[in-house]
Parts: sequence; C-alpha cells; structure tokens
Amino acid sequence: MSLSKPNASAATVTTTRVAAAPLSGLCVTCVDGCPGYCEVGRSALRGREIIYPQPFGKITAGAEKDYPVDFSHFNIQGTCVGAVGIEADPDRAIFPAVDVSTRVGSGEHKVRMKYPFFTGALGSTEIARVNWEGCAVGAAICGTILVCGENVCGMDPDAEFKNGRVVKSPELERRVKTFKEWYDGHGLMVVQLNVEDTRLGVAEYAIQDLGVEGIELKWGQGAKSIGGEVKLPTLERALQLKQRGYIVQPDPEDPEVQELYRMGGLSEFERHSRLGMVDEESFLKEVERLRRLGAKYVTLKTGAYRPADLARAVKLASEARIDLLTVDGAGGGTGMSPWRMMNEWGIPTVYLEALLYNFLRRLEEKGAFVPDCAIAGGIALEDQIFKAIALGAPYVKAVCMGRATLTAATVGKTQGQLLQDTYGRGREYREALLRTFVGAVALKEKYGNDFERIPPAAIAIYTYYDRLAVGLKQLMAGARKFALDKITRGDLMALTREAADVTGIPYVMEADREEIERIFG
Repeated sequence: MSLSKPNASAATVTTTRVAAAPLSGLCVTCVDGCPGYCEVGRSALRGREIIYPQPFGKITAGAEKDYPVDFSHFNIQGTCVGAVGIEADPDRAIFPAVDVSTRVGSGEHKVRMKYPFFTGALGSTEIARVNWEGCAVGAAICGTILVCGENVCGMDPDAEFKNGRVVKSPELERRVKTFKEWYDGHGLMVVQLNVEDTRLGVAEYAIQDLGVEGIELKWGQGAKSIGGEVKLPTLERALQLKQRGYIVQPDPEDPEVQELYRMGGLSEFERHSRLGMVDEESFLKEVERLRRLGAKYVTLKTGAYRPADLARAVKLASEARIDLLTVDGAGGGTGMSPWRMMNEWGIPTVYLEALLYNFLRRLEEKGAFVPDCAIAGGIALEDQIFKAIALGAPYVKAVCMGRATLTAATVGKTQGQLLQDTYGRGREYREALLRTFVGAVALKEKYGNDFERIPPAAIAIYTYYDRLAVGLKQLMAGARKFALDKITRGDLMALTREAADVTGIPYVMEADREEIERIFG
C-alpha cells in the first residue's frame, strides 16, 4: 500500500530538500540553515495556516493516500449472451438505447433524474460561491440534483436577522432563483442544514419564503470529521460572523489579536461550524418538523465515520423514511478540510459502501423500509460510476460527485473567459463557444436565443455529464444491462483476494462457478 507522504505535498505547497525519511517525512539530512521548505518548516513560520490546502478558497483538494482497495481493484463483467431490460435483438439492443435515468425518494412523488450522478454540496466556501451560477444552471439543464451546502445564510454579508433568525438572505435567494429559472421538472435543489443553519432558521426561510422543496440534514462528509470551516480575510468579517454565533479563531474581539492584524502579522481568521450531536429521538423529530414546515423531500448526508455510525444512519434513515441517504467515503475532494485529516481519518469509499450494502440488506431481510442511497468519495468517471452503483445494487441509485463537477465548471469558466478576451461578446465569440464545447450545439438547438444566457461553466458541466452518460451506456451495453436498475453486483469481479474479502464480490477466478458447472454438465 502506498501511503500519503507526511511533511510534503503539493496541497500544502511544501517539499523536502532531499529524499525524505519514510516514517517522519523529514529530510534524511535536515540541515541547519534551511529556510524551511517542508511542512514542519513552513509551520514554524505560519503555524495553523499550513494545516489547510493552499491557496485556501481558490482550490479543491483530494486526498493523495492510496488505499489498499479502491474501485480500480474491480473490473466490469461483460457478456455476449442475451440482453436485460430490452429485447435481445441486435437491431434494438444498441448502446444508445440504454436508459441511464434514475429516480430517488420514499413516497409516490419521486425525484426524476436524467443522469444517475449529481453534484455534492456547494456551500459557503468562496470557490462554491463564485461558481454557483455555472453549477446551478448546469445541474438544472442536465436534470439532476443540486445540493446547496451549509452556512450560506450565516455567511451572507448582506443577510438580515431578527431575534437570531434569518429573515432575508440575498445570497441564498440568488442561488435558489438561478436553479429555478432553468429547472425543467427533472432533478431537485436541496438546501443543507447543520447546527448553525438550524439555529438560524434556514429551513423555515428556505421552504416558506423561497419555495425550496428539498432539505438535507448533514451529519458530515468524507473529507473531514469536524464541521465546515472557511477562511476570513478581514477583521470586520471575522467580527461579523462571531456576532452571528460562529466559532472564529483567533478571537477577533481580543485586542492583542486586533493589533497583530493591524501590524500585518495576522492575515486571516478561521470560521468553524459546531459539531452535530446525533441521537435518535431528536433526529426523528427534526425530520418530522421539516415535513410539517413543507419540505417535500428530506435527505440525509453522512460521512466516513466509524461503522457503528453508518449503521445508525441507515437505521434512522429507514425509521424516518428519508428520501435519499448519501454516504461519503474518505478520500474524496474538498477545498476546506485539514490536509492531514483528509488523508488519515475515516473509512475509504469502497470499504464504506461494502458496509452500507450489508446494513441495507439486513434492513430488507427484516422487512423494514430501505432508503434510496447515493455513494460519494472520489468518483469522477463512468467506470467508477458503474462500479459504485453495481457494488451497492439494488440500493444505490446514484453517485454524488462534488470535486469532479466543480472541476468541469471551473475549466468551462476559464475557457469562456479566454474566448471572451479573444473575441469579445459578439458573433465570433458565440461561434467559438460552439467549436470549443462539444455539447454547445445541442444546447443551442434546445434553448434557441436563451443559449446566449447559459454560462460557459454550465455548458462545460452539460458536456462533461453527457460524456459520462455515453460512457456509462457503453459499459452497460457491454454487460447487456439496458436500464440502470438492471445493474447487479454480479456485473463486477474482484481482481484481488483482498477486494473480494472486503466486498463479497467474487474473485475473478471464482466468478460464474455455478454456471460453468451447468455448462459442462
């Protein structure tokens, strides 16, 4: 197993002068006189700033730890016999005919999704804020789920509060309006709640004032085991958020801290969210409260916590009849998690999904309600999507991709800006968009004059998601599965004994053993 390397990483912009000692990560010969290239050296100068990936607020970061078992340790089973979900006719069973749409929800009004993948939470971080328009429009025109993450109202500098409750948030209003403008009946926008959001009355405001239909209760994510955090660049901003009830460090009200800031020795503050405290009674009451408020869909997002916590999430999701349970494995990407924490805590995605499958199967065996599920944690391409859905079949209906979606959006935004700088905003620019983004022609045909209002970041997400859909259709056709709900665990084989032991997927040399015996009689 290749572990993450301590004391030097591109994420923290640190390196070693010579080869590193494997255990500590320090240079084999640490020389007196070095200015401090490594993480220890930079920490001696900038301290807690170096806990986080750099530059904070402008990047996303994914763990570099190579876990013993991941999705690459499985291959997809192909077959040359028959077809499932369509007539076994060579003229009909072609890969464009594969149906990759999905539905999630606990009631009769399920959320219809054109694609079985959606973006993870885009919350109060700066990179989420500046890229919201592209992601929201992209999710809406793709007909998939969009999750608005935690702390948006609390972080909104122009938000208004009365008796400690939000009564107006231009930022959340902008986010909801952007999605709704392009929404076509497929997909859903969901607003997350953490401890601070609940205290500030975000659910009441989102549902009753803005018409939001989906609320997601957040227990955590796969990149860290503590609440969300962001950096604050000014003393004024730090003071504002402390007054709103957030944990802000160092204390912006401390006169010595204020003086250090004025001297230039302190350039940023940290805003932290509180840790949620889960218990069965309060969780069930909160789900019921949200439904009474008018939430049409209530979902739950949990992270890579210990197995007992996953069991707790599954059990409570069943009792509350949650519309979607999203389980996020360690190793996925984010831009605001402590770097060492992202690499060294939590259950990696494949292990976590194997546990999830076992827990859901136990629910089914007892005759209990089994919630629809999505899996997240380092998923970016169609083969990983197929494997994630197959590994959790028939319970996993979709995958959640935060960093990958945001990558597509930022690349699209950058390319759009380059084209605008070159051609301006006239006819040449519009023609250049059609040349640059393969998916742009289809969007122009569908939306006509409104195509010019679609931001390049959204065109990029549409183009990326279309590639994923086509690639997924090809893989499914090769497995002779022509609808998403026809995918099973039998469509996978484990390439290593360890992968087989972890997941229960048959080792490649032992797959199809019973059928082989029948063939040979």
